[in-house]
Amino acid sequence: MRVLKIIFWTMYRIWFYILMAIPIIVMFPFLFISILSEKWYPYFFVMARIWAKFILLGMGFYVKLETEEEIEEGKSYMFVANHTSMTDIMLMLSVIKNPFVFVGKKELVNIPLFGFFYKRTCILVDRSSSKSRMAVFERAQNRINQGLSICIFPEGGVPDESVILDEFKDGAFRLAIEHELPIVPLTFADNKERFSYTFFSGCPGIMRAKIHHFFNVKNYPNNKKIIKDEVRQVILNQLQAYN
Repeated sequence: MRVLKIIFWTMYRIWFYILMAIPIIVMFPFLFISILSEKWYPYFFVMARIWAKFILLGMGFYVKLETEEEIEEGKSYMFVANHTSMTDIMLMLSVIKNPFVFVGKKELVNIPLFGFFYKRTCILVDRSSSKSRMAVFERAQNRINQGLSICIFPEGGVPDESVILDEFKDGAFRLAIEHELPIVPLTFADNKERFSYTFFSGCPGIMRAKIHHFFNVKNYPNNKKIIKDEVRQVILNQLQAYN
């Protein structure tokens, strides 16, 4: 039985990367054209959502979304969520319709095909470089001026699987306060179980996601610690309720 599980998990991982590649290859000409100008990013975003939903469906993941407050079309937000799996990217794209840009670690540019577009559409950060972290604010300002939203996983990386929710970094909340973006907390309940970073793990099933009530940063003038802690508590409470 153990051998059969190892074979399944190995094939499941390989299948995931095949699913990542198929829509990129099929849509490559259109994807490539859409990244030639930042003004065309909304068209890229539509194709990115198709890519994400294709992967989730192909992996046997059924998304169950609960929404406490509706997101307004054409408005910019700061989206934040817990980070437990590579599928967090796909789930975020699947449940959010407003075009947004990820702020993410530069290491992901090394993934074949995915990395090519990731490098050209996301705001990359080298967390070991203070200069890189400062450049994020300039690039984010440019994207916000274009009417886009920003998405950050504020744990700053994927924590150890024994950790329910790691401490949050300041970046997302500093950006939101400086640019007066409503903060939208999301909780992803099942991604760790469905497809964690442990190689021999994972299975098809339901992926629960919840969009919580938004935080108005104007109620927290220049106090990123309080809003950061309150947003984290909302997500933590939901994770504990799911468990």
